Amino acid sequence: MSAAENTADLPLADEEARLRMGKRVRSALPFLVALLVTAAFVLPLYWMVIGSLKESVEFFQRPPTWYPHRPRFENYLDAITRIPFMSYLKNSLYYAVGSALGACLSSAIVAYGFAKLKWKGRDVAFSVVMLTMFLPYQVTMIPTFLVFRAAGLVDSLWPLILPAFFGNAFFIFLMRQFIRTLPDELLDAARMDGCSEFGVFLRVVIPLVRPALVVVFLNQFLNAWKDFLGPLIYITDDSKWPLSLALQQFQSAQDSEVNLILACATVFTIPLLVIFLFTQRYFIEGVTFSGLKG
Repeated sequence: MSAAENTADLPLADEEARLRMGKRVRSALPFLVALLVTAAFVLPLYWMVIGSLKESVEFFQRPPTWYPHRPRFENYLDAITRIPFMSYLKNSLYYAVGSALGACLSSAIVAYGFAKLKWKGRDVAFSVVMLTMFLPYQVTMIPTFLVFRAAGLVDSLWPLILPAFFGNAFFIFLMRQFIRTLPDELLDAARMDGCSEFGVFLRVVIPLVRPALVVVFLNQFLNAWKDFLGPLIYITDDSKWPLSLALQQFQSAQDSEVNLILACATVFTIPLLVIFLFTQRYFIEGVTFSGLKG
């Protein structure tokens, strides 16, 4: 092969190398984006945890340290003993679990009526329910407060729990999309076997829509667990505060001890992480089926 032919092949080889490099960059780009997004979520959590193990003086060091020189696990004990932590935890569990159960019950019943029962005005009623999703909480906040005040339920957890038993538009939509995927023949067979409509709902529909119910329960639990505005409006007795409101008051009282504030925040976050780790399979399955079908 002559020198001229070798020289002519060089641009072609360079072009092939550039194409291979471009393909590698394009294939690596999604992983890089995923890594950056993961870091954006993990770094604040990491900073909260390592901050909860630091001494107070370490927060004033410059440059800041990325790990505690001497981990102080006593910070957690100090934090939860300075407030009636178990009482606040119990209030949060009452609020979160009670409202989550109410959301599951109400959304499943209403969604079944919209998905599988034929009645006059069904589509119009469903449209009205969906329109309520566009109403911000601030619009209904004052009328709802007046209703519960007239009922004598203010300064208790009931104004926070009871609304969940009256349905949530998004959860109703989610459950309806899931229930619509169930074959009508299955429900008709249950009716022919003598099941009442409530029996069909309880014995056939509920077991089959369990993933969607887990999604509703998880979402409502998370919303209630981190809710701050609701308890702030309805509860004045500090013995009835949930953790979300109690932590804000603890932060105001312990403003100079950031490590104790972060220790309380870490304890507050742990239940959310544990719940998600044990229910993520149902969460993904429920969202996938309700989103792709129906």
